[in-house]
Parts: sequence; structure tokens; C-alpha cells
Amino acid sequence: MTDRIAPDDAGIARAAGMLLAGELVAFPTETVYGLGADATNPNAVAAIYAAKERPDFNPLIVHVSDQWAAEALIDLPPNGRALAAAFWPGPLTIVAPIKQGTGVADGVTAGLLTLAVRVPANRVAKELLHLVGRPVAAPSANPSGGVSPTTAAHVRDGLGGRIAAVLDGGPCTVGLESTIIGFGDGQPILLRPGGLEVEEIRARTGITVLPRLGDDITAPGQMASHYAPNVSLRLDAEAPGEGELWLGFGPDPEGAEGHSLSPSGDLKEAAARLFASLRRLDAEAGPEGRIAVAPIPEFGLGRAINDRLRRAAAPREL
Repeated sequence: MTDRIAPDDAGIARAAGMLLAGELVAFPTETVYGLGADATNPNAVAAIYAAKERPDFNPLIVHVSDQWAAEALIDLPPNGRALAAAFWPGPLTIVAPIKQGTGVADGVTAGLLTLAVRVPANRVAKELLHLVGRPVAAPSANPSGGVSPTTAAHVRDGLGGRIAAVLDGGPCTVGLESTIIGFGDGQPILLRPGGLEVEEIRARTGITVLPRLGDDITAPGQMASHYAPNVSLRLDAEAPGEGELWLGFGPDPEGAEGHSLSPSGDLKEAAARLFASLRRLDAEAGPEGRIAVAPIPEFGLGRAINDRLRRAAAPREL
């Protein structure tokens, strides 16, 4: 049985104690719910992979309470420090060379020489990480490849009975996973679009983030099939076809039945609603159902929304 823990002081303290004891506890961040484990405990890290049925070549993100704790784990280049100063805490993950002697379990990095680190902004997550006092590995709290959870109920639907508890902090405000930035010769590279727009990065810091080249997995969230419901998706549709449910953006075509990410065409609203809408449509469509998805602009948060939709629509990886 997976316990639901209230996000009060006693509940957060209980969740911290469970993590320190090697148990798996899901917790809220501003992006999605993470499946937490003590990143220095090899058995707890292995339990994440087992609970999610996650491929062991897919690395994990480590969550810490502040930039100081992050720099105890990774070597940040100058641009990395600038990004951290500007956007931590927040929906940004930085991938950089892992330092020696960190104590982080080998399973976290999946054999890479780099480590993905984030400082979340969510109040409950910040208090939990402060109490734990260790890096906490936390991929999204759902079965591998499935739709990411943005509520505690989503976590229990997917992982109920497989993990010890979920710390219920209510719905996630951003609704998309973090933006992941790595580096090549000190130049920032976009490894995964997410809840922080690259346009905002440039506007606030003057730093240009380059696109990723190649298909090697160097960070979480890069598998071709990911974030997927059980039903099939047809992207960039002008209207639903026969038997298709509709996932809209902006004004809906006449007769469309389904859900809208944002009737007004607001990308922030669409991002926050994406995963919950996919879950609802998945349940409504049934095992043989299909979902037609309206076009989403390829800029700002639309870049991250389209990334998730393309991975959700991709053939399943076995």
C-alpha cells in the first residue's frame, strides 16, 4: 500500500525520514511529481528503476536544496554558474561533470561521467530536501514511458503499491518537466526542452543555448518514445477524424469532442494542462481509441509541449 502524506511539517518530516531509511517517496515539484530516493543509497536507487520498470541506461536527475549543494556534486562552467544564479530554484536541470567523492550511487548516472542536478522551487520539495540533507534522485513518479504525473492521484494510479508513500502537495503549477541544459566546450546545449523557455534564458542572461546534436542518451527524457498514453496520437490535426477524440489549442473546430489545452491559445496554460489532459483522454478513448491533437506553435513553451507530444506519438520502444 502507498501512503498519502499531508504536506504539513509533520508530514514532510515523516517523508524525509522514509527517504533516509531507503524507502521510495514521491513528492511534488513545480514541474511534475518526482519519485524520490536517497541518491547515495545504491539499493534505493535500484528500487527506483525497479518500481518504474525504467531502462538502466536512462540516467536520473538529482534534486538538492540550493546551488551550494549542487556545486558540491558537479563542476559548473562559468555559463553554468550564470544559469544557476539566474534560474535556481526553478524548472532548470544542469548536466555537468560529476566530482569525485560525492557518494552518489553509480546507478544515478547510468555509467555517464556527468550528473543531472536541479534545485526545485516548490515549497514542499524545498523543505523536504533541506530535512533530508542529501541529494535525492527523482525521475518522474510514473511507470517508465508513461504520462508524467502532476497530482498525487496520478502517482498512486501508476505506482500505487510499488512505493512507500506520496507526499501530496497538490497540483504542479508548471506541468512540464524541467529544461535540461548541458555543455560542450563551455557552451550551453539544450538536452531537453521543458518548463524554462530558451527565449527567457537569453532575455535574462544574454546566453544563447545551442540545439542538441546526435541521438545518444546524455540526459533523462531523451528516449524516442516517452510520456505516452495507451492510445495513439495524431499530431498537427486540423480537426478530429471519425472515432477520434480532440485535444485542442485555441478555438476548436465545429463538432470536436474532447479537451482543450487552452481555448485562448495560452502556452503556459497549455503546458500546465498537457499531462492531465492526456490522462483524461486516454481513459475516455479506451484501448482502441485515438486522439487528434491540434497544432501547437513551435516557440517558447510550445517547443517543450511539442517535444512531449512527438515522443508520446512515437512507436513504443520495447
